[in-house]
Amino acid sequence: MGIAAGVLLLVSVIVVGLWLRSDSRRRAAETELQRTMQLFDVSLEVNSTIRKQDLLVKIMETSSRVVNAEASSVILVDEARGELFFDLALGEKGDEVREIRLKIGEGIAGWVAETGQPVKIDDAASDERWSSKVAKRVDYPTRNMLCVPLISKGKIIGVLQVLNKRGGEPFSERDLQLLESIASPTAAALENAMLYDALEKSIHALKVTTAAKERMESELRIATDIQMGFLPRKSLHVLAARGAESDAASVSDVLDASAVEAAGTDIAADSRAYIRPAREVGGDFYDYFEIGKDKLFFVLGDVSDKGIPAALFMAVTMTLLKGKMTADSTPGTLLTAVNQELYKDDSTMFATIWCGVLDIATGELVYSDGGHCPPYVIRAGGEVLPLKGRKGLPLGVMDDMVYADNTITLELGDRLILYTDGITEAEDGQQDQYGFVRLGELLTREAAADQQELLKRLVEDVDRFTNGAVQSDDMAVLIVDRKPANRPTTAPLVML
Repeated sequence: MGIAAGVLLLVSVIVVGLWLRSDSRRRAAETELQRTMQLFDVSLEVNSTIRKQDLLVKIMETSSRVVNAEASSVILVDEARGELFFDLALGEKGDEVREIRLKIGEGIAGWVAETGQPVKIDDAASDERWSSKVAKRVDYPTRNMLCVPLISKGKIIGVLQVLNKRGGEPFSERDLQLLESIASPTAAALENAMLYDALEKSIHALKVTTAAKERMESELRIATDIQMGFLPRKSLHVLAARGAESDAASVSDVLDASAVEAAGTDIAADSRAYIRPAREVGGDFYDYFEIGKDKLFFVLGDVSDKGIPAALFMAVTMTLLKGKMTADSTPGTLLTAVNQELYKDDSTMFATIWCGVLDIATGELVYSDGGHCPPYVIRAGGEVLPLKGRKGLPLGVMDDMVYADNTITLELGDRLILYTDGITEAEDGQQDQYGFVRLGELLTREAAADQQELLKRLVEDVDRFTNGAVQSDDMAVLIVDRKPANRPTTAPLVML
């Protein structure tokens, strides 16, 4: 009986042991299943959105729920500055938290970001790595915490931390392992969201830039129209009359053929110009108009800058020139008066300028030079000569500058060529300049061409030389002919 009882007891112990072992395995399996389901739920949560701000909220809410913590935060790495920052902070003091930045290695979060090691802290205040920078700002006491790195493709992109286990208990090792398991899918989803966020910002910036560019282009087109509105749109044909019939015969732009015959006119002056800004608007300018009796005023200038500032300076200069030019003015007195208006102590803008008054009947040309490129005279016989004279400084450089008058006679058939340095300083791909020699050779070859053909061939020659190189400066050319009168032309100017 005793033996039987012993055997029965032994069997009972074995059965109970097997049952307990089975129950332990069952509970372990249930725990592992529960952990797997939690991780599956976390993966679903963090992959349910691609938007970074929404994802950060889900990460913090899910992490707090899974490990039963009071709070959670994600702190991202700013590689460029070597700092950690709160991209998202909720609550009343969220704005203050977002202003906080931690150096890599500073505080527990900084230590984790620097080492890549997870950490469990049971008493945060007593840990030597603890930094109260955040807690003081939000007035939130931290008792205990877990902090793990967020690693994507071998790079630490941030840290995930949870604060204060609910119920007053410390976090367990299992909590830490669970948070590490959460961090892996979280990091991958977060990096994708950050890339998407950067892409969205780039697209938005591109849209803003494109809209601004389109608006600017529209404004520049308007500015171009306004600027070209300052310039004569047609060539000018001015006739010099004989004797008492002068008043009836001095006309410009359009003249009926019968009026020419009635007046007995035999001498005329033709003016034609070409301009091509380096940008939508530029600083080169020209003008010509009839003044007094049988006289033609003309001017060509080049503002020191390009673009909108040059265009504004050009508009002011042209307005002053036209407003101050009278029948009694000489080019020298005109430039002296305009310079006094333009000069300012703090201005860096100036304009080279050349202007003249041609007496069509006598051929006397009075001119003044404000530091401009030397014009060329093409004599009726084809000889090409640079026109020299006493020079002054460009407009706007010196307030008390007095500009001199120079005089020359243009015979019938003579031609005057004015140009800006955008012609002679035009560069090819090797930065060689077109220069005065090539200009002189071109004018000699084309001495017999009419005004429109000469302008066309000059510009074509410059473009052929530059061979596609970017135009670096504005280009302008003005031609004035004194010649026997013929039927006037009203062909529009070419403005490219």
